[in-house]
Amino acid sequence: MKQIVLATRNSDKITEIEKLMQLDHAELVGIHKYPQAPDVIEDGDSLRANALKKARSAFKATGLPSIADDSGLEVDFLEGAPGVFSSRFAGENATYSDNNVKLIRLLIGVPKENRKARFRCVACLVDQDHEHCIEGICEGTILDAPSGNQGFGYDPLFYMPQCDKTFAEMSLEEKNKISHRGRAFREMGDYVRKIYGV
Repeated sequence: MKQIVLATRNSDKITEIEKLMQLDHAELVGIHKYPQAPDVIEDGDSLRANALKKARSAFKATGLPSIADDSGLEVDFLEGAPGVFSSRFAGENATYSDNNVKLIRLLIGVPKENRKARFRCVACLVDQDHEHCIEGICEGTILDAPSGNQGFGYDPLFYMPQCDKTFAEMSLEEKNKISHRGRAFREMGDYVRKIYGV
């Protein structure tokens, strides 16, 4: 069975990506199984740059096809911020709550029609012969107060009008059907099946 490395140490994320990619004849293995793989500093100027950097590093350390992703929230009123800084928007060791509080504060008084935002995920695969990146985008708006207790990160503030729910009010199954990461990794599953026959 073909092994493909996922450049993440987060077991929940690995489980989620396995469900999204649906590979019958390949095993997705987290980078934590390879102690020689170094931690990667995500200092790229774009989501794509960070995802590629992590995938290249994992491939170099393991010699196996490697997939990495980076995701971010882009708010139009904030000219695309927090973007690549989404996880550390309120500071280097910011919690999800810290980041949400900062986002709410920056949008105080901004009318509903100017609160458009999108989640963007870039997933990249690197091996001996390929460097391939896929982007998934999910459009929504930012609420002025959190709603729902599922998910993580900015999910309680990210509202999807067509579903009349925030990401944090959806089950994981619902969210995966429409989310930026869901879109990127379903397409990555198709690509992996095509190039490896798995």
